[in-house]
Amino acid sequence: MKQIDGSITAVPGIKAAGVPAGIKIKDKKEVALIVAEKPVAAAGVFTINRSKAAPIYVCQGHLKDGIAQAIVVNSGNANACTGEGGMADAYKMAKITADELDIDEKLVLVASTGVIGKRLPMDKIEAAIKLAAKSLSSDGGHDVALAIMTTDLVPKEIAVEIEVAGHPVKIGGITKGSGMIRPHMATMLAFLTTDVNITPELLQTALRDSVDKSFNMMTVDGDMSTNDTALILATGAANNPKITSMNSAYHQFCAGLDYVTLELAKMIARDGEGATKLVKVVVKGAKNFEDAKKAARAVAESNLVKTAIFGMDANWGRIVCALGYSGAEFELNNVDVWMNDLQLVKSGMSAGFSEEKAKEIFKLDELSIISNLHAGDTEATIWTCDFSYDYVRINAAYRT
Repeated sequence: MKQIDGSITAVPGIKAAGVPAGIKIKDKKEVALIVAEKPVAAAGVFTINRSKAAPIYVCQGHLKDGIAQAIVVNSGNANACTGEGGMADAYKMAKITADELDIDEKLVLVASTGVIGKRLPMDKIEAAIKLAAKSLSSDGGHDVALAIMTTDLVPKEIAVEIEVAGHPVKIGGITKGSGMIRPHMATMLAFLTTDVNITPELLQTALRDSVDKSFNMMTVDGDMSTNDTALILATGAANNPKITSMNSAYHQFCAGLDYVTLELAKMIARDGEGATKLVKVVVKGAKNFEDAKKAARAVAESNLVKTAIFGMDANWGRIVCALGYSGAEFELNNVDVWMNDLQLVKSGMSAGFSEEKAKEIFKLDELSIISNLHAGDTEATIWTCDFSYDYVRINAAYRT
């Protein structure tokens, strides 16, 4: 596997564009299109939040046959909790896109992100979609990454080339997300493209499994969005023998997809609202995977742990506390905790560590919290970030 330049448009046959729309921020790119040359295999994974945004229902309906050709997305407005009017707007986005591309509207997938509870300014959306359709290019992936940003500080994109059954295969991806991040498909969007030749059914399975290992193992603030969406288009142009079973070629493709989604997930955690550090939370020695995941998520989502990290305070009691209420089964006097290579807790009590060494670890941009429950042989890893003063500042004024 090798990383290559570009993102979603590094895949041959994919064109994209991102354009200004004036939805929330003047002159910012806020509407984007991702388009394949013809109908291709497609799959999607969505939030389990019961308060789903309108575009998710459109995608779920249009993906029933596992085929799509275009994705239209806007930032600045989530089109969530907007009733029948919001549903009509989401379908209209698909219809406008289809008319501009001269394709069936059922081949268009829709996504939105931004403020909840406001109707889309459809006059601005329509004009921007028409502009984007005229601006499609084979190097437009970066503009899409810019267009889907909300409170993100940086665009998030990646592309790799892997070998599948002896054939080079490309996988590209972009994502957005900085706050309201507790995916459990989880505000996050992810768009992926590939030229692998695969059935829609196996593409869906591969995406579902990859999301479980990446976006669902990442958190910023514990708030699950109404709009979380991950979509993938597979053009089939790589000419590998079509993947129709979970054979070695399937697993080769999945390894590449997993790498892309995990790197994108880490980019989201690193760019969490107000974050100053990327934090890797590992729980080892759990009774089973569910216990490992519950314990890791409890530590990763603890506001007290996250603020202690920002304050450069090795307050291990907060970590042990989070492990204790996680629901995982263990005995406290068996628990060990490390921060990087510095042991903080031994057998459920202070390990008598050096506060000076802890301070040096806190100066790093990335650190690990590793807990061993000594209750089994299973482990899980979740990526998160610290909480700074800026998280409150950003979210206190999100609508204004």
